[in-house]
Amino acid sequence: MHINIIAVLVAALVPMVIGFIWYNPKVLGTAWMHASGMTPEKGKQTNMAVVFSVSFVMAFLLAFGMQFMVIHQFHVTSLFFKQPIDDASTEMGALYKTIMDLLGTSYRTFKHGALHGFIGGFMMAMPVLTTNALFEGKGFKYIAINVGYWMVTMGIMGGILSAWM
Repeated sequence: MHINIIAVLVAALVPMVIGFIWYNPKVLGTAWMHASGMTPEKGKQTNMAVVFSVSFVMAFLLAFGMQFMVIHQFHVTSLFFKQPIDDASTEMGALYKTIMDLLGTSYRTFKHGALHGFIGGFMMAMPVLTTNALFEGKGFKYIAINVGYWMVTMGIMGGILSAWM
């Protein structure tokens, strides 16, 4: 099982693309600004080159880690950690090859990866964002907008990572 760096790079672009749509003033941007306390003036004081650069690096890390969540074949490979599996003439190598041959490309669809990505957004992003928002004194609307964004974004990222072989 090998990492598809092109799929990771493309998936890392998803948060920006979805963010441009999600946080557009004609979609949820105005509601988010009110809920977050952000103003256009504050936005103008931000170094957007740094924001987008760091955001892309964070999205790359997220995409890289998500492949291990959405691609089941990586789970099989992890079972053979520190085992000699490159040579199919060895006992472990033969077992690994048999399992991978039987598994093939099972569950390597956009739909399946999107489901796992969405679940990841629900089970990981939502608890973290909700906890932070509550301690920041933010309301339900703020939480719903941001959590919804990450659930959709991680769903699409998971779909891309799973389907792109």
